[in-house]
Amino acid sequence: MTGWPPCASRSVEVRWGDPSDPPTADTVCGIGNRKNAYFERALREDGIAPYPGSLRLLDALRDAGTAVAVVSSSKNAEEVLRTAGIRDRFTVVVDGTVAERDDLASKPAPDMFLDAARMLGAEPARAAAVEDALSGVRSAAAGGFALVVGVDRGVGAPALREAGAHLVVTDLGDLVESSSGGA
Repeated sequence: MTGWPPCASRSVEVRWGDPSDPPTADTVCGIGNRKNAYFERALREDGIAPYPGSLRLLDALRDAGTAVAVVSSSKNAEEVLRTAGIRDRFTVVVDGTVAERDDLASKPAPDMFLDAARMLGAEPARAAAVEDALSGVRSAAAGGFALVVGVDRGVGAPALREAGAHLVVTDLGDLVESSSGGA
């Protein structure tokens, strides 16, 4: 949608514009493109490190022969995964670029999760989805996933449960049995 109607928030009205707007444009799309340019620069300059507990879970799933997908509304998912050095751990990536290309509704609609499950050859009723955002938890729950794990990175366990999480953890490493033999 180009031009008007304007988008208004906090009594500020900004024209929607067009996704091709340059980052200097004072439109919703231009501001989004400017934010994305800052994010890409920070990613290149500062890098990104995966959570250690997430790596432990990914290692355990790999060792068990479990195929894993990433479902992200971000169009930067591929670059983030490569920069973090973990792209090779995922058989499938369904991100904002794929959603746009394949005309998939974004979260909280279940389309992106269902597409990832289809590409993995997994039946949602026999699969798990892991999410840290309320819209993602709603998406996975709406998709009928057997287990929806909410990761509480600040939104709160009650909100994640209300959105449809069956289980809430603060660290994905909590899902991996300790091999140290301790209690």
